[in-house]
Amino acid sequence: MRSSIPLGRIGGVRVGLNISVLVIVAILVFGLGFGRFPAVFPGYPRAAYVLAGVAAAVLFMASLLAHELAHAIMARHEGVEVSRITLWLLGGVAELRGEPRSPGADLKIAVVGPATSLLAGVVFGAIALLISGLVSGAALAGGMFAYLAGVNVLLALFNLVPAAPLDGGRVLRAILWARWHDRARAAIAAARAGRWFGYVLIAVGFLQVVTGRSFDGLWLALIGLFLVNAASAEEQQTRLGTVLHGIRVADAMSGHPVVASPDETISGLIERVVMRHRLSTYPLVAPDGTFAGLVTLNRIRRVEPERRGATRLADIACPPQEVPRARPEEPLTDLLARMEGCADGRAVVLDPAGRLVGLLTPTDISRTIQMADLRATLSGPRGADLAPPYHGDHRDAA
Repeated sequence: MRSSIPLGRIGGVRVGLNISVLVIVAILVFGLGFGRFPAVFPGYPRAAYVLAGVAAAVLFMASLLAHELAHAIMARHEGVEVSRITLWLLGGVAELRGEPRSPGADLKIAVVGPATSLLAGVVFGAIALLISGLVSGAALAGGMFAYLAGVNVLLALFNLVPAAPLDGGRVLRAILWARWHDRARAAIAAARAGRWFGYVLIAVGFLQVVTGRSFDGLWLALIGLFLVNAASAEEQQTRLGTVLHGIRVADAMSGHPVVASPDETISGLIERVVMRHRLSTYPLVAPDGTFAGLVTLNRIRRVEPERRGATRLADIACPPQEVPRARPEEPLTDLLARMEGCADGRAVVLDPAGRLVGLLTPTDISRTIQMADLRATLSGPRGADLAPPYHGDHRDAA
């Protein structure tokens, strides 16, 4: 899930909003400011209802952020790196690099999110009671906080449903992992539970549509569709992680890559490399030997032919800070969690001194998976120790 609107860092974790957040904010403001609040608390000016709707929407998004920050803080406490937090249409995503190393750590990271939402519900509920008891004529304000209390409690309970990728699915995974001593098997079981729960929500939503409650039904069906897709992807990633057990980045990468200078023109690269070698990825290296960006064939093709002679590679490259980086000895499954963004599914491999030693492309990954499948038909695992599989992002649905 990509962030469209960066919000900076909180506790060292990048936080951003996906553009789809504007949809849920608009729905909340319209539904509360023009529907629920005027019906339940009549007699206020229209501006007061709209202001209460905006405040409720902002505080709801803040409570979602608190939910995800709780996951992130606990994950870091348990030794799991957190890439970023993104709020989007159906809730929030705390993207973890790697996975917990024990069932206990998995359980703590999963439970702390719903616990935070439940605590937010208690706080909002207490504020609503204080306003109602101490401030006369503030029924609208009290009702707004009461609404926030209820929606946070509902968020906590919904996320505790034992179905991945909801927090309850992580709880189920941790329990099964502790019982079976097999993390991959537990993750697949939780993902399948998530897929079936998604199908149930889609069916219930469809029934609501045909019985006249179209908006509620469409919303349920949308959440169900998200859960089905996310759970299916999680199961697939778990199986992929199982296949790639014990494989290092160095085992999969292409070594000795053909490099280019940031100041070389596109035409120069085309004549020197593109037309002579079957390559699609061209790392840039500065004169001092440091990695300076990544150019792909797709980026080259997007530049008009008449501009290629005057356009430097640095002008079209993915910036070095946005290209996933890895160490040769790093487990391949850890790197897969980071291979996204402007690098078009590529990553660079650097030695301890920061010098480029290899590339990892989609072709390299596909070849590695095929070789792993062939190796699995032999006499079983051999060579490197097995590493925990990668299971994807931590997601919550609101």
